[in-house]
Amino acid sequence: MGLFDSFLHNETPKWPGFSLESMAQLEELIESSYSIPQLVFKHSTRCSISRYVLNDFISGYSFSAPDFGAWYLDLLNFRSISNAVAERLEVTHQSPQLLVIKNGKVVAHGSHEQINSLALSSFLN
Repeated sequence: MGLFDSFLHNETPKWPGFSLESMAQLEELIESSYSIPQLVFKHSTRCSISRYVLNDFISGYSFSAPDFGAWYLDLLNFRSISNAVAERLEVTHQSPQLLVIKNGKVVAHGSHEQINSLALSSFLN
């Protein structure tokens, strides 16, 4: 890779969990939230701010699967799932947005710069 390639290459780091792509998975993560807190990161793949926040979140994420279930939601490809998340969990849609779900309810959420200031360790069981 050349010098300029490193500036132009804008790949997202690997998400530390699952992709949320179906209503069945939404029900699964809500059910799982009764034993392990679940995170849903809602990301717009067309938005550079959303990409920046996602990359920053992933690079600072230090938890493992026993701590949180981590879900990534591509808002453009799965808009109906995003709408269902907002309706089912009674939270206003924003992008980018991180939801913390525990015992079937959103216990915290943040958008944009608030995402990385959420004290995730305070939600561990």
